[in-house]
Amino acid sequence: MSIPVQSVPIKFVVGSRKLMSVPRQLETVAFGLDHLVGGVDPAWPTACHDHQGVRVLSAPEASLDDIRARFPGYILGGLQTYARYYIDMAGKTYADYLAQFSSKTRSTFARKRRKLAELSGGTLDLQEFHRPADVESFMRDAVALSRLTYQTRLLDAGLPEGPQAVAGMHALAQRDEIRAYILYVEQRPVSYLYLPTTNGVITYAYLGYDPEFARHSVGTVLQMDVLERLFAEQRYRLFDFTEGQGAHKEMFGTASVAACSFFLLRPSLANLALMGSLNLFDQGVGMAKQLATRSGALARVRQHLRG
Repeated sequence: MSIPVQSVPIKFVVGSRKLMSVPRQLETVAFGLDHLVGGVDPAWPTACHDHQGVRVLSAPEASLDDIRARFPGYILGGLQTYARYYIDMAGKTYADYLAQFSSKTRSTFARKRRKLAELSGGTLDLQEFHRPADVESFMRDAVALSRLTYQTRLLDAGLPEGPQAVAGMHALAQRDEIRAYILYVEQRPVSYLYLPTTNGVITYAYLGYDPEFARHSVGTVLQMDVLERLFAEQRYRLFDFTEGQGAHKEMFGTASVAACSFFLLRPSLANLALMGSLNLFDQGVGMAKQLATRSGALARVRQHLRG
């Protein structure tokens, strides 16, 4: 999928904290999961002079050299490589999916769910929103919850707000192409999940939880109950965890493909300095992460950055 030219912040990020960003007018080429699984390229932009480069999201890692060859002389920066996780849902049931986990893990899931239900009087309060009439109710509670999350506070990556976001959700709901969920505890929203759907592919788009309820594993409980509902619909082929790596995605995914994201900027002294600085910064963060992992300090650093 090719996204028209827009202002894209090139971020300098440590853990879950954005330290700074530099805007560039970029066209975006994003590989969908169907592209990766099916081996099909999305549409590529033609050479033009009204923007400063291209942002490539979740391309097959093996195609990096071929993509660079499309843009000779452009400056590469911000390269991230990762496994793009997904769940193969075609022809499967929730019981099939659950069977991939060990008996100990399944027992842990059940215990977490039971304890969270006890906070709500014995029954888990999970509400689904997918009709046009549901949009305002979902946005009211989910936006308030999103503002509490580190995605919004530190990364500017929370649930989109405002009239345009509401109109977009309305359009998806009219076509029955959205599944959104909020988990409540005593009528208080504690975790949300926003999932657009297209051609049988569910996209893990926006999620968040109230930090006060982190110890109750509300995200894990919400994820498992949502998957049970989605499998029961028997209409989806793939659950796409999208670009970026994480323990949550690795735990719940059943398969993955090697992918990468990066920037390709037009040659200029300013862009050369920006990409050089970003690459050096990312290398330094990577080295610090390795040292912190070896010393056991990584978990403490992440907690500090999110605090």
